[in-house]
Amino acid sequence: MRQVISISVGEIVLKGKNRKNFENALINKIKRALKNLEIESVYKEIGKIFIEVKNHQDIDEAISIVKNVFGIVYISKCFRVDKDLKKAEEAIRAAIADQKIKDDFSFKIIASRADKNFPLTSPEINRHFGGFVLKNYPGAKVDVHEPEYPIYVDIRQYIYVYIGRQKGLGGMPMGTNGKGLVLLSGGIDSPVAAFMMARRGIGINAIHFHTYPYTSERSEKKVLDLAEIVSRYTGPMKVYSVNILEINRTIAQNCYENNMTILSRRMMMRIAERISKINDYDGLITGDNLGQVASQTIKSLKVIDRATDMLVFRPLISFDKQQIIDISEEIGALETSNLPFDDCCTIFAPKHPNLNPKLDQILKEEEKYDIEGLIERALETIKITKID
Repeated sequence: MRQVISISVGEIVLKGKNRKNFENALINKIKRALKNLEIESVYKEIGKIFIEVKNHQDIDEAISIVKNVFGIVYISKCFRVDKDLKKAEEAIRAAIADQKIKDDFSFKIIASRADKNFPLTSPEINRHFGGFVLKNYPGAKVDVHEPEYPIYVDIRQYIYVYIGRQKGLGGMPMGTNGKGLVLLSGGIDSPVAAFMMARRGIGINAIHFHTYPYTSERSEKKVLDLAEIVSRYTGPMKVYSVNILEINRTIAQNCYENNMTILSRRMMMRIAERISKINDYDGLITGDNLGQVASQTIKSLKVIDRATDMLVFRPLISFDKQQIIDISEEIGALETSNLPFDDCCTIFAPKHPNLNPKLDQILKEEEKYDIEGLIERALETIKITKID
């Protein structure tokens, strides 16, 4: 008998001829996530992935790590035995003992027969092992609707027995859908946007705009701390920090104050586009949420998007604020996002922002300054932080 970790995948099974590539990508992500533990093997077996941990004491830690890997729907600690009914009964005993189940409990046997050559059908497997539990645990009773302990018997190359299962994050393995650059501020929204797009298989890097010394070094550290939190799910990333103080000063000195947010945002998109094209990133990611602030009205977003020809992902566009806060708390970013440090957007925010910008008016405003010169000088300020 051997304890292993069982991984159930989700959307990957729908990928047809490309399924193998997605499975291999997921296995590589699992191995990378578990690099600090001794792993004997990670292997596939008829639609599932299994992990053999060298030291059984590390299994719980391995499960807690793997739960943060995108592409995994369920995770279970299993007892693996050869395809023998008596050995499977011993595995059920071991699983019940491992769960420290009391004498009186309700259960249900849930059989899965991926190996169709196994002599018993799924209903026969259910009856056999259900009878075994009732005979050997006098306080046990069957509850087919809401059992306290669902006991899974999974027939594959081996028999895998496990009780209950933990939910994973789902989604797609990281990097299988290209690479993106998230405009990462110190607020609540953008780290959640990065998490959401990473969950769809986008490899994540980040760009942060600041106006030092108007914004403090602590403000920049806050953003890097948020990037560290996001990297728990995304893996290694680069954070590009760009000083746009000259840009914001120039706009403030030459343009109508109410257009400040739109003009500054368009410059950010141009700079993000420039960095993306140099580094072969496929799209930009923002934490925009429709109607939340002046730059996030439909007309504002339309004008901002015209500054770039890159695809812009806005995964939070239809979320309400509480939904975003809930996800931020779930991924461990909320406390850091709430630290009271100003960012470049709040420092130069107009008192009465333009909620209904028109592209021709914004283009006339941009004729008042040297766009390319400002971008080039901003790019000279870049600091790159690698987060492993």
